[in-house]
Formats: sequence, C-alpha cells, structure tokens
Amino acid sequence: MNKELLEALDLLEKEKQISKEVMFETIETSLIAACKNHFGKTDAANMKAVVDRETGDFMCFAERQVVATEEEVEDPTAQISLEEARKINPDVQVDETVNVEIKSKDFGRIATQHAKNVILQKIREEERSVVYNQYVGLEKEVVTGIVQRTVEKGVSINLGRADALLPESEMIKGEVLKPTQRVKVFIVEVSNRKGLRISVSRTHPDLVRRLFEAEVTEISDGTVEIMSIAREAGSRTKMAVRSHDGNVDAVGACVGLNGSRVNAIVDELKGEKIDIVPWDENPGNFIQNALAPSKVVAVFADPDEKTAKVVVPDYQLSLAIGKEGQNARLAARLTGYKIDIKSETQAKDAYGFRYEDYLDDDSEYEEYDGEYDEYEDDEYADDGYESGEEEYEDEYADADEYDDDHEEDGGEEEYEDEYADADEYDDAPEEEDGEYDEEYSDAGEEDEYASEEAAEDDAYAEADEESSPLSE
Repeated sequence: MNKELLEALDLLEKEKQISKEVMFETIETSLIAACKNHFGKTDAANMKAVVDRETGDFMCFAERQVVATEEEVEDPTAQISLEEARKINPDVQVDETVNVEIKSKDFGRIATQHAKNVILQKIREEERSVVYNQYVGLEKEVVTGIVQRTVEKGVSINLGRADALLPESEMIKGEVLKPTQRVKVFIVEVSNRKGLRISVSRTHPDLVRRLFEAEVTEISDGTVEIMSIAREAGSRTKMAVRSHDGNVDAVGACVGLNGSRVNAIVDELKGEKIDIVPWDENPGNFIQNALAPSKVVAVFADPDEKTAKVVVPDYQLSLAIGKEGQNARLAARLTGYKIDIKSETQAKDAYGFRYEDYLDDDSEYEEYDGEYDEYEDDEYADDGYESGEEEYEDEYADADEYDDDHEEDGGEEEYEDEYADADEYDDAPEEEDGEYDEEYSDAGEEDEYASEEAAEDDAYAEADEESSPLSE
C-alpha cells in the first residue's frame, strides 16, 4: 500500500505538477482530521501524524506527559503513567513526553471518508493553483487554443490545461469558429475568484502586436519598436513603428520580402487590412504618415491641446476621411490627436487652416535685448523693405537732393519762365486758331509758335520766315 501511495504521488506530480511534499503535508492533515472526527476535537488536541517521505509509511500518535503513578493521571488524553510509558519507551523518565501510537484501522467509516475528502479537496485546490500560476504568467500574451463548443455567451476554447471563454463582443465581426478549429487568442485576464476564469480576445489591439513580435525577429530583439496601434477588428489596423538602427527600415522589416511577414498575420486575422507607417517625433509628420495612403498638403498641430488641422487636395478628401470616417478615426487613435480635415477649397475660407492665420500682424520686427532686428521673412524682402528705416531715410534723402538741384539750377525764375512759355503756347492758338491749325497740319515738326514780340527781333524774324511755311 505504501508503494502504491508513492506511485500515486509521483503520477500527480508528473501530470498535474502538484508537488509531492505538498501531498505529504495534505495526507498528514487528513489523518489529523480523521483523528479529531473519531476521538473528538478535545481528545485529539495533542494528536499528530507523520508520513515517511522515503517509504511512505505513516503513523498517527498522541503526545502524553509522563507522571509517576496511575493515581496522578488527571487527564488521560494528555498524561500517562510511568509504567505505561516505559512499555513504549523503556528509557523515558517522569515529566518527559512519549508518543502513543493510534491505529488508523480503528477509525470509523465516517472518519476515513472525511480524510479522503480532505485529500481530494487539496488536490483540486493545488491543481487550480498550478494552472492559475501557469496562465497568469501568460496574461497579455497570445496562445493557441482549440475551439470546443459554442456556449450562450460566446465560444469555449481549450488552452491545454484549462478552458477559456471567448465572448461574442471579443470575436472578430463576421468570423465563424467551428469545433476542433485551432485559433490564436490574446489572454486578457486570468482570475482565481470563485474558480479559475480565463478571458480571451480576438479583437484586442495587442493581439496584432504579439503576432508581429512572433513573426518579425527585428521586433522581438528590440531593433524595431511598435510605438502605437489602432485597430478596428475585422476591417483595418494602423500600426506605427520606429527603428533603433539606422541601417534597418522599420516598415520594410515588418512587411517582409514580398509581404511574406505581414501576409501571414493578415491570414491569421481573416483578411484584416494592416497599414504600417513610420513613427515620427514631429507631430505634423506623424499625422501626415498616419493619414496614408492619402496625400497631405499641410498640417497645423497643437501639441498642448492635442488637436490638428489638416489640409488635403480636393480629390483626396474622401480618401483621407475613409469609408464612414475610418481612415481619419484610426489616424486619430494612432496619434492621440483630434484631427480635423478639410480640402484646399474649404481651407481657403476656414480659420486655422491657412498659414497666414498663424502669423502675427506686428511681427515685422522681433524685439531682442531692447532693440529691433530685421525681420527674416522673405515676404517683406520681395516688396523692397529689407533695410527698414535706413532705406526709408535714403529714399527721402534722394528726393531732397533732387529738389535742391532744381533750386540751384533755376529756382523760382526758371519755374516762372517755364510756365510763362506754357501760357504763350496756350494763348497763341486762341488768337489765331485757324492759322495755328493750318501751320501745324503742314509742318508737323515745329513745336514753338512765334509771338508778336519775338517777331520784332530781326534775326529771329528772318529765321522764322525761312523756316515757316506761312512766310511763303
């Protein structure tokens, strides 16, 4: 029987990973429980049980204190006379303790059944504890299970030593799981309250993360890091990655040769589309990458408010937003920014979607240490305002020189003569309107009309007669 006991304990340790030492302690506890049930709790107060770890032999005994004579024994459950004690141990002395063996064969059926229940209960508890410790270490990891059956709240999946529940809310939309089908699931939570409970999911974003870690060696060794994931299970996933090695392309490593790596994950997720984009420290660049495959004209991001205004070409607006807003929604989850998208035509009349909305009206000069430095924007350089006040002064200085030169050359007299000639020019046609028209219609080259006073000068008159057609 002792040999059978040791073989049974070896089998439990091998199949259920229950320690033999734990089972030895359980057997000792069950024997004490049987003693208490047979003799009563008061009589069994000093009883103990010991199991030999090598042979499997066990013994129940009660500790008794040795007294000199039978008349001095006041409590038979705690004391024994010297004469009776020396039958057990010849060398025992008064006031020492001796172990009085109790035959387990004397236990009744009820006491035996009680000891058996204690052992079975302990085996179940240890088994649950072992399974719990095994799967609690796999929490937030991906495991492969076999579909068992469909239950009221979802699907029961066998994970090996335990069954897990895959709720309907955690199943990929449109996916049908059949019995005996092997499927990969993400362990969300392992609980030991009211029995072992394991919750798994097929829609959790970290399922994609763990699948890529298992498929892509660059991710598992830390060369490439997954920064964030946004997922709508069964439809589309966006994943941002970065490389810690300048010689390694993060996106290319995840895609694999001819898409072999990403296609393996897509097949596991039943055709779910996966967009892999490069992560960037600059929020504007990251948002632009996240909105792929749509092209982006401009991004105005506010890191403090976690908001971004995005301008896209008119023909790319529907692509940027996506079907039912999916592309923009996933991009917002991926970046953590609230994204507002407008086309170029819409952005012209919308505040915050234009560069000029972020320029200061009084920003032509920047104050630095009490002085004004030249504004560096090329906008004012193109308009001829590069030199500020200096060019302004030079411009007006040139104008002053221009006025001074005129005053030195002629001043007011030249001004009066000039306009006096103009008066003569205006008055002459009024006096001889017909002759004026005739003269200028024939000659066409003379610009000056001779006055009556100029005609008195002989030299001028002769020249005038020779050159004027009227003199002929």
